[in-house]
Amino acid sequence: MTTTSKNKPLRGVRVLVGRARHQAGSLSAALRKQGAQVIEIPFIEIRKPKSFRPLDSALKNLASYEWLILTSVNGVDAMWARLARLRGKPQSLAHLRIAAIGPATKKAIEQKGHKVDVVPKEYVAESVVRSLRSKVKGKNVLLVRAKVARDVIPNELRRAGARVDVVEAYETVVPQSSRRRLRATLRNPKKRPHLVTFTSSSTVKNFVELLGGQKSRRSMLDGVRMSSIGPVTSATLRELGLKVDIAAREYTIPGLVAAMVDAVASACSK
Repeated sequence: MTTTSKNKPLRGVRVLVGRARHQAGSLSAALRKQGAQVIEIPFIEIRKPKSFRPLDSALKNLASYEWLILTSVNGVDAMWARLARLRGKPQSLAHLRIAAIGPATKKAIEQKGHKVDVVPKEYVAESVVRSLRSKVKGKNVLLVRAKVARDVIPNELRRAGARVDVVEAYETVVPQSSRRRLRATLRNPKKRPHLVTFTSSSTVKNFVELLGGQKSRRSMLDGVRMSSIGPVTSATLRELGLKVDIAAREYTIPGLVAAMVDAVASACSK
C-alpha cells in the first residue's frame, strides 16, 4: 500500500467490493471519495423468492399485526414492490409499529413515507431482540426477511411472548458469473486487491464458494486483508477459516469505510 495523504487516505489502495450489483454504488462511492481504486465483483445476487404466496398472504392481512420488523433494504424494497403489485394502500401499514435493523433500513422505510419506531443501538439481530423484548408480549409480529437468515429474532421474540410470522421477500444466491473474474483478479499481481469488503455473512459464504478449494484459496488470498462490517460477519469469516483484519466499530457502510481508513493510516505510520 502506498503512503496515504490527508485528503485521499486510501490513495493507491485497491479495494474489492462484493455487494450485490444494484447495491455496490454507495460503498464504492465512499471508498473512491477516500482515493481507493475500487474493483466491483458481486459475491451475492438478489432474486425473487420461489413463491410470493406467504408474503402476499401476510400483506393481505396486515390488519392482524401490531409490529413489522424489517432487517434489510432489500426486504423493504421487495415488500413495498409486492404491496404495490397487490394494489395495497400505504394506509394499510399506518397502524403498525415498525422496527428497522439499522439506519440504512430505517432510511429506506422513511422514503416510503412511514415512521420507524425502533432502531437498535447495534445493528445486529441480538440488539433488535433487546430493543423489542419488552414491547411485543402478546403482540402479533410480522418479520419480513431473506429466505436464508438467522433465527435469532423470531426465536427470542417468541420466548418473550410474541406471536411471530416469518415471511420471505427475496432470496440471495451465488452469482456464478463472478467466479472466473474473481479468481483471475486475485491471481493477477497488478489487479489483486489489498482489501476485500464483507457486508454480510452471505457475502462471506458466497466469496468462499466462488473461490473453491482451500488450497487454491490460500494462495489467491496471500497478502489480502479482510474487512468486516460487524460481529456476525466477522464470526462467519473466522468460521470459514478467514482472518478479520479490519472490523467496523459502527456496523454501517460509513463505519466500515472509516475502519479501513484508520487501518491503512495506522499501517502507513509504522
